[in-house]
Amino acid sequence: MLNYFHLNEERICIFIDYHNICLFPLQAKIVLDIIATTFSEYCENQFTVEAAEVVFPNGKSYTFPELAYRKEMVRADLINKKVGIRETPENLAKLLTRMYLKSEVIGDGNQIEIEIPPTRADVIHACDIIEDAAIAYGYNNIQMALPKTYTIANQFPLNKLTELLRHDMAAAGFTEALTFALCSQEDIADKLGLDISATKAVHISNPKTAEFQVVRTTLLPGLLKTIAVNRKMPLPLKLFEISDIVVKDSSRDVGARNCRHLCAVYYNKNPGFEIIHGLLDRIMQLLGVPPGEKQGGYVIRASEGPAFFPGRCAEIFARGQSVGKLGVLHPDVITKFELTMPCSSLEIDIEPFL
Repeated sequence: MLNYFHLNEERICIFIDYHNICLFPLQAKIVLDIIATTFSEYCENQFTVEAAEVVFPNGKSYTFPELAYRKEMVRADLINKKVGIRETPENLAKLLTRMYLKSEVIGDGNQIEIEIPPTRADVIHACDIIEDAAIAYGYNNIQMALPKTYTIANQFPLNKLTELLRHDMAAAGFTEALTFALCSQEDIADKLGLDISATKAVHISNPKTAEFQVVRTTLLPGLLKTIAVNRKMPLPLKLFEISDIVVKDSSRDVGARNCRHLCAVYYNKNPGFEIIHGLLDRIMQLLGVPPGEKQGGYVIRASEGPAFFPGRCAEIFARGQSVGKLGVLHPDVITKFELTMPCSSLEIDIEPFL
């Protein structure tokens, strides 16, 4: 860590705290090299740096700053190919020299030897040298050309459907939220009245905090937590999110799969079940799914769920399969998420509608 530096007429003294240098040796050396070379210009003897011996707790001693130079070899034809230009090796060497990378042509006339100073710690790979050559040449000076491989880009159908639904959900008066994909076990299990083993949740092997223990299996907890920190906002609060959830799946090579879900929550002094029900009808209208079981339509049937108030829950069936649930949340769920007013929610899987 740099504590401070002292400037006088004779020398610049840079005081470095090496207490934690063992934790970040490379970064500390880079910072020290750059600071030392920068201020060395203002010394009485320009570009002169006085080294210091540093003794580590393990007894080993090192001399800092190192100010190490290194050399790299890059072929001129490789630079021309990657950048898309036709320059001689001599011209390329001049371009790199302009970028503080002293270069010269050696060997068979196609090899360029580049000397990398300690002030260019950003040059790690040959691609960094090629990038500097392109910058010195000027991106606007590179002649445009059609790619050799002709392809037509197309949006992923699921993402296209997601974007279309986002616009219409906003038009229905709901505000989009973007919540964390990781959450705690309590959020997806205990607070919703479920057992963690029944959620098919993917667990993080080494979670850093209790808030990021598993991958979410439902979007509902994230929206409820968002409402909890925005309780002072004017009512009603109408939020939605369209994102992926992850569940275990032994048939997949990775043991899990993503599902794109749509979740909406209505929070007000009254539950507003009719608001959520009307939103479902609007979503199905947009998806081209008619009401009724015939002709691949959709219906809702009375159901039960630990997260919902008894008698105020319904399961959604579309095209012959269950795609989600809607209903009024149980008071225990509302209380556990630190909410004080009734709330209704809707969550469906939108992938079957592609």
